[in-house]
Amino acid sequence: MENNHDIDKKFNEASQSLEEPATFNGFDKVWAKVEEKLDQKENKKRIVPIMFPYGIAASLIIGLGAFYFIEKNEKSQIERPAIATNTVVPEVKSNVQTTDSLIKSNIEKELSSQKEIQKPEVVAYENALPAQIPVLSPPELPRHSSDLAYEKIAEAPVIANVITENDVREVLVTGALGLKKRQDVIVSSNAIVDDSYINKSNNSNTYSTLSSKATGIAINSSGKRKKSKNDSNYTLQPQVNQIAGNEKGYFDKTPYNNNVINSLRGSVGGLEINSGFNQNITIRGAGTLSGGNQPIYVVNGAVQTGNVLNKINPKSIESIQVLKDASATALYGSRAANGVVVVTTKKLSRKEKKAFKKLQKVQDSINRARQIQQQNSEEYDAFVENPFELTKNQSVSTFSVDVDKAAYSNIRRMINNGEYVNKNAVRIEEMINYFKYSYPQPKNNQPFSINTEYNDSPWNSQHKLLKIGLQGKDLPMEKLPNSNFVFLIDVSGSMNAANKLPLLKSSFKVLLDQLRPTDKVGIVVYAGSAGMVLPPTSANEKNKIIEALDQLEAGGSTAGGAGIELAYKLAQENFIKGGNNRVIIATDGDFNVGTSSTGDLQTLIEDKRKSGVFLTCLGFGMGNFKDNRMETLANKGNGNYAYIDNLQEANKFLGKEFAGNMYAIAKDVKIQIEFNPKYVKSYRLIGYENRKLKNEDFTNDKIDAGELGSGHTVTALYEVIPIDVKSEFLPKESDLKYTKNTNDGNFSDELATVKFRYKKPDGDTSSEIVQVVKNSNESFSSASEDFKFASAVAWFGLVLRNSDLIKNKDLKEVEKLAKKGSGNDDEGYRAEFVRLVEAYRNLNR
Repeated sequence: MENNHDIDKKFNEASQSLEEPATFNGFDKVWAKVEEKLDQKENKKRIVPIMFPYGIAASLIIGLGAFYFIEKNEKSQIERPAIATNTVVPEVKSNVQTTDSLIKSNIEKELSSQKEIQKPEVVAYENALPAQIPVLSPPELPRHSSDLAYEKIAEAPVIANVITENDVREVLVTGALGLKKRQDVIVSSNAIVDDSYINKSNNSNTYSTLSSKATGIAINSSGKRKKSKNDSNYTLQPQVNQIAGNEKGYFDKTPYNNNVINSLRGSVGGLEINSGFNQNITIRGAGTLSGGNQPIYVVNGAVQTGNVLNKINPKSIESIQVLKDASATALYGSRAANGVVVVTTKKLSRKEKKAFKKLQKVQDSINRARQIQQQNSEEYDAFVENPFELTKNQSVSTFSVDVDKAAYSNIRRMINNGEYVNKNAVRIEEMINYFKYSYPQPKNNQPFSINTEYNDSPWNSQHKLLKIGLQGKDLPMEKLPNSNFVFLIDVSGSMNAANKLPLLKSSFKVLLDQLRPTDKVGIVVYAGSAGMVLPPTSANEKNKIIEALDQLEAGGSTAGGAGIELAYKLAQENFIKGGNNRVIIATDGDFNVGTSSTGDLQTLIEDKRKSGVFLTCLGFGMGNFKDNRMETLANKGNGNYAYIDNLQEANKFLGKEFAGNMYAIAKDVKIQIEFNPKYVKSYRLIGYENRKLKNEDFTNDKIDAGELGSGHTVTALYEVIPIDVKSEFLPKESDLKYTKNTNDGNFSDELATVKFRYKKPDGDTSSEIVQVVKNSNESFSSASEDFKFASAVAWFGLVLRNSDLIKNKDLKEVEKLAKKGSGNDDEGYRAEFVRLVEAYRNLNR
């Protein structure tokens, strides 16, 4: 009660100092209760929550431990990865005693228990050398009798590569206190397929699918690991999908896939195989896996190549700073694993800035071209442009007409995508014939009219150009014969892209809109094998045909030869005598099963054209596009060829120009021109390199030539060196002892004589038309708009091919000439050409 007496004393003193009554009514009762409460001593111990300070202490210890092991890992050789396991610290509950000694004792106990719990059970990348690198046996693969590569793939060892410390730049640690254990855990494992075996394989499809131009391919095997109630062990339960199909092809609308690689897809748990061409593999942090040791260079804040740094004048450099390790990767990521060289230049002069930008643009162009070349496996047949011929030695030139238009739309796609234009993709005659010209309709029941024009050459004013144009007779739709069309559609894995099979389906729907109820359509598809998905059906059942198209999906290899065989068989079985019988093949040309080489396809199609069935080839896609095979099929199969790069092109070729492209009014059309040595010293045919014929083939009806469709226009250009011109492009003359060219006739005003031979679509005997071209000396300003525009297109093609036979390659002049020749351009195709020239000029500044 010692404390109570002190309180009473102080209370009385305070009361007296205020000169107020010391007590009030009822004070004794109140104070008695206060004393009663003060006398009740509580022996309960004070509880202080310590979770917060203990949590801080535990976090510090865990953090120091983590830094210790990370530092240890950086100094050790990493042999094999292991999974870092975060240990959850259990909640610790303790009470603090009222005395300081008890509090100190409890804290020491808690810290010691935290240290024991802190010890990790598994250390990430522990430096322990395994006794033997494990060899993973490949999974049992589903196979088919036609899978010749099965045994080789099954025998191929799968080696688990050892990752070294230099290969790993980033370690991602996840986890937090308080995470609950889950019964279902998704797991994955990686294995690297050694390419030493793949390189030995002769199966090109297997190699291209697995290797994808990488040293090794990581195949992710994933499944669901589940813990059963009665067993503490985890078991892997892979998900297995079945491939539906049969051995008869597509007759039951179920694609069958006899390719080994595509058979793997969905049959092995978690294994995903991409069968399409050029499937890219993206690896996070790929730069860390590179074997190079070159740093990256940053000049004035922009990442540059070493070549750019070498071109900088040392006197213009203000400072050079080298960043390594954490300081480099913090700014530029994993690509700076080998360090960063930061260069700051002084204020550059205008000349230096211009030179620097020009050098950077060249380097960017080179890098872009290399990247495209690495990802591009398109194929084009190489050819040499036609040379100048001396008229006195060879005055006659013979060639087949060409109504193909694929080269122009293909080049347009390359330029619009900013790609490098392959010179062998540039066929100038197809660029010229992409456009229509104002030629008059034929008379006297002739299938076509003949039109010529002679004027100056725009790229060499001393030379001349002779333009020869044919205009096919325009037949109205009601007079066109009934059609028997067979759509031959490539549904292989390489067609699995937005600009391939989906665009193909939309394009065929455009064609269906042009058909009449009396026309028939059948559909044959091919991948690993060929099959018919729709028998010949009246175009009146349009919905049924569209339904068959919409059900098509891409997958499998490409047995193009088998598809051609089946399509022609179907067309012959439903042949319409006197009608329009045609196979329309739509593909990227990437044949890789059966008859697939260019030579084999040529032999096959030459045999099929004897059946009287015509051919149209539609090319789709990019990256793996095989232009050479499409060109061969069209040239040798009584056909034409177009490249569909977008739906607008499909509307043009299959819609607006449907009659001209699908109905032939003349076949085996040949042109032979004889120049008069009196006026022509030398000449050359521009384009038509793969359409040239021997002079004796002109009258040989067994020799195949091009077709001309209803309303079609065909244009050819000859570059002429007049007799009085001394040109640097003239071939060397040889003095002939026994051969003399004498002109005894009175042909004083004749420049040349042009002969044409053709057959009717169902005929076997040729008819001939002859026309004489008069010599003239008109100025270029008097040339027609068609002449100017056709010569501008030819000029652009010569620039794209980097021709050695022209000196003036100024694209501004080409663009200006094309604008002068635009004329009546209702559809806007000529205006599009002008924009294309401008775009290419900007790309090559």
